[in-house]
Amino acid sequence: MLIKDVPVEERPRERLIKFGAEALSNAELIALLLRTGTAHESVLTLSQRVLSQTEGLKGLTKASLMELTQIHGIGPAKAVQLLAGVELGRRISRAVPEERVTIRSPYDAAQCVMEEMRYLEQEHFLCLFLNTKNKIIHKKCIFVGSLNVSVVHPREVFREAIRYSSAGIICVHNHPSGDVTPSREDLEVTQRLVEAGHLMGIELIDHLIIGDQSYFSMKEKGLILDAI
Repeated sequence: MLIKDVPVEERPRERLIKFGAEALSNAELIALLLRTGTAHESVLTLSQRVLSQTEGLKGLTKASLMELTQIHGIGPAKAVQLLAGVELGRRISRAVPEERVTIRSPYDAAQCVMEEMRYLEQEHFLCLFLNTKNKIIHKKCIFVGSLNVSVVHPREVFREAIRYSSAGIICVHNHPSGDVTPSREDLEVTQRLVEAGHLMGIELIDHLIIGDQSYFSMKEKGLILDAI
Protein backbone atom coordinates (compact mmCIF):
# COMPACT_ATOMS: atom_id res chain seq x y z
CA MET A 1 0.00 0.00 0.00
CA LEU A 2 1.32 3.43 -0.95
CA ILE A 3 0.86 6.46 1.30
CA LYS A 4 -1.68 7.93 -1.13
CA ASP A 5 -3.84 4.87 -0.45
CA VAL A 6 -3.84 5.55 3.30
CA PRO A 7 -6.83 7.64 4.45
CA VAL A 8 -5.75 11.22 5.12
CA GLU A 9 -6.73 11.07 8.79
CA GLU A 10 -4.49 8.02 9.30
CA ARG A 11 -1.34 9.54 7.79
CA PRO A 12 1.46 10.33 10.28
CA ARG A 13 1.67 14.06 9.47
CA GLU A 14 -2.05 14.60 9.86
CA ARG A 15 -2.18 12.48 13.03
CA LEU A 16 0.66 14.50 14.57
CA ILE A 17 -1.07 17.78 13.76
CA LYS A 18 -4.34 16.56 15.23
CA PHE A 19 -3.19 14.52 18.24
CA GLY A 20 0.41 15.58 18.95
CA ALA A 21 3.70 13.74 18.50
CA GLU A 22 3.20 11.62 21.63
CA ALA A 23 0.24 9.88 19.95
CA LEU A 24 2.36 8.50 17.11
CA SER A 25 3.96 5.06 17.06
CA ASN A 26 7.70 4.60 16.59
CA ALA A 27 7.10 3.59 12.97
CA GLU A 28 5.04 6.72 12.32
CA LEU A 29 7.74 8.99 13.75
CA ILE A 30 10.38 7.29 11.63
CA ALA A 31 8.08 7.68 8.60
CA LEU A 32 8.07 11.44 9.17
CA LEU A 33 11.88 11.45 9.17
CA LEU A 34 12.05 9.37 5.99
CA ARG A 35 9.29 11.42 4.28
CA THR A 36 8.85 9.06 1.31
CA GLY A 37 8.67 5.34 0.70
CA THR A 38 9.66 3.43 -2.42
CA ALA A 39 7.93 2.81 -5.71
CA HIS A 40 6.34 -0.32 -4.28
CA GLU A 41 5.67 0.43 -0.61
CA SER A 42 4.51 3.28 1.54
CA VAL A 43 6.80 5.18 3.87
CA LEU A 44 4.94 3.56 6.78
CA THR A 45 5.73 0.07 5.50
CA LEU A 46 9.35 1.08 4.92
CA SER A 47 9.68 2.52 8.43
CA GLN A 48 8.18 -0.65 9.96
CA ARG A 49 10.74 -2.69 8.01
CA VAL A 50 13.56 -0.44 9.26
CA LEU A 51 12.47 -1.10 12.84
CA SER A 52 12.20 -4.82 12.17
CA GLN A 53 15.62 -5.11 10.53
CA THR A 54 17.39 -3.04 13.20
CA GLU A 55 15.55 -4.96 15.96
CA GLY A 56 13.71 -1.93 17.31
CA LEU A 57 14.69 1.50 18.59
CA LYS A 58 17.64 0.17 20.59
CA GLY A 59 19.15 -1.36 17.48
CA LEU A 60 18.41 1.75 15.44
CA THR A 61 20.43 3.90 17.87
CA LYS A 62 23.46 1.67 17.23
CA ALA A 63 23.10 1.32 13.45
CA SER A 64 25.82 2.78 11.25
CA LEU A 65 25.40 4.53 7.90
CA MET A 66 26.59 1.38 6.14
CA GLU A 67 24.17 -0.85 8.04
CA LEU A 68 21.21 1.42 7.29
CA THR A 69 21.97 1.62 3.57
CA GLN A 70 21.94 -2.19 3.41
CA ILE A 71 18.19 -2.05 4.13
CA HIS A 72 16.26 -2.16 0.85
CA GLY A 73 14.74 1.26 0.20
CA ILE A 74 17.18 3.16 2.44
CA GLY A 75 19.76 5.06 0.44
CA PRO A 76 22.44 7.42 1.78
CA ALA A 77 20.02 10.37 2.00
CA LYS A 78 17.42 8.49 4.08
CA ALA A 79 20.14 6.89 6.22
CA VAL A 80 21.56 10.33 7.01
CA GLN A 81 18.08 11.58 7.97
CA LEU A 82 17.68 8.68 10.40
CA LEU A 83 21.15 9.15 11.91
CA ALA A 84 20.49 12.87 12.35
CA GLY A 85 17.20 12.15 14.13
CA VAL A 86 18.86 9.62 16.46
CA GLU A 87 21.71 12.00 17.29
CA LEU A 88 19.33 14.90 17.92
CA GLY A 89 17.40 12.69 20.36
CA ARG A 90 20.63 11.87 22.17
CA ARG A 91 21.59 15.53 22.47
CA ILE A 92 18.17 16.52 23.74
CA SER A 93 18.34 13.80 26.41
CA ARG A 94 21.71 15.16 27.55
CA ALA A 95 20.61 18.79 27.60
CA VAL A 96 20.46 20.41 31.02
CA PRO A 97 16.90 21.61 31.67
CA GLU A 98 16.47 25.30 32.35
CA GLU A 99 14.52 24.52 35.50
CA ARG A 100 16.54 22.59 38.05
CA VAL A 101 15.18 19.11 38.69
CA THR A 102 14.43 18.09 42.28
CA ILE A 103 15.42 14.55 43.24
CA ARG A 104 12.97 13.05 45.73
CA SER A 105 13.69 9.36 45.14
CA PRO A 106 16.03 6.95 43.33
CA TYR A 107 13.37 6.75 40.60
CA ASP A 108 13.65 10.52 39.99
CA ALA A 109 17.42 10.27 39.61
CA ALA A 110 17.17 7.26 37.30
CA GLN A 111 14.68 9.02 35.06
CA CYS A 112 17.04 11.98 34.70
CA VAL A 113 19.68 9.81 33.04
CA MET A 114 17.84 6.74 31.71
CA GLU A 115 17.46 7.82 28.09
CA GLU A 116 20.99 9.17 28.03
CA MET A 117 22.59 6.02 29.43
CA ARG A 118 20.47 2.97 28.61
CA TYR A 119 21.91 2.44 25.11
CA LEU A 120 25.57 3.18 25.86
CA GLU A 121 27.91 0.37 24.80
CA GLN A 122 30.64 1.31 27.32
CA GLU A 123 30.33 1.93 31.02
CA HIS A 124 30.00 5.64 31.86
CA PHE A 125 30.33 6.92 35.43
CA LEU A 126 28.63 10.26 35.98
CA CYS A 127 27.60 12.33 38.96
CA LEU A 128 24.59 14.45 39.75
CA PHE A 129 25.53 17.28 42.10
CA LEU A 130 22.73 18.52 44.34
CA ASN A 131 22.15 21.57 46.49
CA THR A 132 20.62 21.59 49.97
CA LYS A 133 17.11 21.34 48.46
CA ASN A 134 18.06 18.24 46.44
CA LYS A 135 17.95 20.13 43.16
CA ILE A 136 20.46 19.17 40.47
CA ILE A 137 22.93 22.01 40.04
CA HIS A 138 25.49 20.20 37.89
CA LYS A 139 25.98 16.92 36.03
CA LYS A 140 29.28 15.53 34.79
CA CYS A 141 30.63 12.29 33.33
CA ILE A 142 33.71 11.47 35.41
CA PHE A 143 34.94 8.33 33.69
CA VAL A 144 34.31 6.06 30.69
CA GLY A 145 35.36 2.40 30.87
CA SER A 146 35.13 -0.59 33.19
CA LEU A 147 34.51 0.48 36.78
CA ASN A 148 37.12 -0.29 39.43
CA VAL A 149 38.55 1.37 42.51
CA SER A 150 41.75 2.45 40.77
CA VAL A 151 40.12 4.51 38.02
CA VAL A 152 37.17 6.12 39.81
CA HIS A 153 39.03 8.12 42.40
CA PRO A 154 37.08 10.13 45.01
CA ARG A 155 39.17 13.23 44.30
CA GLU A 156 37.69 13.50 40.77
CA VAL A 157 34.18 13.31 42.17
CA PHE A 158 34.63 15.65 45.11
CA ARG A 159 36.66 18.20 43.13
CA GLU A 160 33.49 18.88 41.12
CA ALA A 161 31.33 18.80 44.24
CA ILE A 162 33.46 21.49 45.90
CA ARG A 163 33.58 23.55 42.72
CA TYR A 164 29.76 23.74 42.64
CA SER A 165 29.27 23.94 46.43
CA SER A 166 27.26 20.72 46.39
CA ALA A 167 25.51 19.44 49.49
CA GLY A 168 25.16 15.91 48.13
CA ILE A 169 26.08 13.67 45.23
CA ILE A 170 24.30 10.88 43.37
CA CYS A 171 26.69 8.70 41.38
CA VAL A 172 25.37 6.78 38.39
CA HIS A 173 26.90 4.27 36.03
CA ASN A 174 25.48 1.95 33.41
CA HIS A 175 25.85 -1.75 32.71
CA PRO A 176 25.78 -2.20 28.91
CA SER A 177 24.64 -5.81 29.41
CA GLY A 178 21.38 -4.50 30.86
CA ASP A 179 21.89 -6.52 34.07
CA VAL A 180 21.83 -4.05 36.96
CA THR A 181 23.22 -6.45 39.59
CA PRO A 182 26.15 -4.67 41.33
CA SER A 183 29.60 -6.20 41.00
CA ARG A 184 32.22 -6.39 43.74
CA GLU A 185 33.97 -3.41 42.13
CA ASP A 186 30.70 -1.42 42.19
CA LEU A 187 30.35 -2.02 45.92
CA GLU A 188 33.99 -1.15 46.63
CA VAL A 189 33.79 2.11 44.68
CA THR A 190 30.59 3.01 46.50
CA GLN A 191 32.08 2.45 49.94
CA ARG A 192 35.17 4.51 49.12
CA LEU A 193 32.96 7.39 48.00
CA VAL A 194 30.84 7.13 51.17
CA GLU A 195 33.98 7.32 53.33
CA ALA A 196 35.39 10.26 51.34
CA GLY A 197 32.05 12.04 51.59
CA HIS A 198 32.08 11.77 55.38
CA LEU A 199 35.55 13.32 55.47
CA MET A 200 34.53 16.11 53.09
CA GLY A 201 31.15 16.78 54.67
CA ILE A 202 29.41 16.06 51.35
CA GLU A 203 26.98 13.13 51.42
CA LEU A 204 26.94 10.37 48.84
CA ILE A 205 23.16 10.16 48.63
CA ASP A 206 23.02 7.16 46.32
CA HIS A 207 24.84 5.17 43.66
CA LEU A 208 22.61 3.95 40.83
CA ILE A 209 23.28 1.30 38.20
CA ILE A 210 21.37 1.83 34.96
CA GLY A 211 20.27 -0.98 32.65
CA ASP A 212 17.78 -0.99 29.79
CA GLN A 213 14.68 0.60 31.35
CA SER A 214 15.75 -0.65 34.79
CA TYR A 215 17.93 0.59 37.62
CA PHE A 216 19.47 -0.55 40.91
CA SER A 217 19.75 1.81 43.88
CA MET A 218 22.50 1.07 46.42
CA LYS A 219 20.73 3.23 49.00
CA GLU A 220 17.36 1.60 48.43
CA LYS A 221 18.87 -1.87 48.84
CA GLY A 222 20.77 -0.95 52.02
CA LEU A 223 24.20 -1.27 50.38
CA ILE A 224 25.44 2.21 51.23
CA LEU A 225 27.06 1.75 54.61
CA ASP A 226 28.16 4.37 57.10
CA ALA A 227 31.85 5.20 56.91
CA ILE A 228 33.98 3.74 59.69
